Amino acid sequence: MNGFLRGMIAVMLISSGATAVAAQARPQLAAMTCAALDRAVSSQPAGPVLVASYPPLHGQPAPILALRGVAFTYDNALASIALFACGKADSARRIADALVFATRHDPEYQDGRLRNAYAAGPVGAPSIKLPGYWSTERNAWNQDAYQVSSATGNQAWAALALLEAFRQSGEASYLEAARKVLHWSQKNTYDGQSPAGFSGGYYGYFSQQVQQNWKSTEHNVDLAAAWSALDAVAPDQDSVQQARIARQFVTSQWDAGEGRFLIGTGADGQTSDRVRSGLDAQIWPLIALQDPPKDWRRVFAFIDHAHRAGDGYGFNRDPDGLWTEGTAQAAAVAQLNGLSDKARPLWSVLLAQEAGDGWLFATPSPRISTGLAIGPDSVTNDFFYYHLPHLGATAWAAIAATGVNPFTGSTEAD
Repeated sequence: MNGFLRGMIAVMLISSGATAVAAQARPQLAAMTCAALDRAVSSQPAGPVLVASYPPLHGQPAPILALRGVAFTYDNALASIALFACGKADSARRIADALVFATRHDPEYQDGRLRNAYAAGPVGAPSIKLPGYWSTERNAWNQDAYQVSSATGNQAWAALALLEAFRQSGEASYLEAARKVLHWSQKNTYDGQSPAGFSGGYYGYFSQQVQQNWKSTEHNVDLAAAWSALDAVAPDQDSVQQARIARQFVTSQWDAGEGRFLIGTGADGQTSDRVRSGLDAQIWPLIALQDPPKDWRRVFAFIDHAHRAGDGYGFNRDPDGLWTEGTAQAAAVAQLNGLSDKARPLWSVLLAQEAGDGWLFATPSPRISTGLAIGPDSVTNDFFYYHLPHLGATAWAAIAATGVNPFTGSTEAD
């Protein structure tokens, strides 16, 4: 056998071995993250529950005070969807039950809105507990203004989780809660000025909330998917029109010249931001919206150029580190678009982010930036992810590895 042939055989063996390892990584990731999510719920007392977004794991640093014991609505919606995909319906419904409770028993509002976050743990009467902590410096109870606010995208994701719970169980309370949340968004965030769509929601403490007039591509993707999901299971007079409005906004943000989506508008609700880029806004439309144009698939080339971080992906353009959640999103979107070769290398990348007990770190870096501000009172772009075990990252990894489409409930084989 000549040297060239031996070399070719060696390359083929190495390649096939790497493919086999990657093939094993996906089911391993699914089993690991599904078990972690199920334990996070089943370890709590019986009844509705919300899971901490940044749990205190043995051997890992504690999150900053503002994140301790906080259950972000978006993370918990993801976890419920993931748990259904994992075959853990009881745990999934316990989170969905907590979201239903939150729509009915807010301590300050009675209009059906959800907050961006709540206190983690069992949920029960008389009202849902809001997050916060005791400040020794101020000798007073502290609440984070963003956490008690109501962002539009978080309403939509909660509705998606509630509609998945309704699909799985037929329980009417989930449908009622989803409708309530979506109609709140319709009434309070629609902006008809061009490009028409839904604005960012409301920010601040009770009686001091201010409307966020910017429009986010990602938020409108979420709403288009949620209204379409409602229309699929229990149409009402608004569902088709609201889904169309949100989708038209997303379409208006497609930049055919660059083959990417713009992140949305500035505070005037009209002028698109052509500088910043968010990974989620680039790729979610490919699985969230029905029959997306083939031209939108060019975002894969864009994110490979603009969002690459090592072997995975970062949140923003020219990222300063790997974003685990976004890397899982990229794997999910690629897999659901039939691009298994693109998804395959990401399974091992995700496995490498294990923080212990099946949880994944939000990022392997000490801290990564998003290029976004938490709220209108921020003086810098202060929205960061930290090297902490993270519910959102773990749930997205489970979603990706199980092959479910979190926007529709359909699976890879459907």
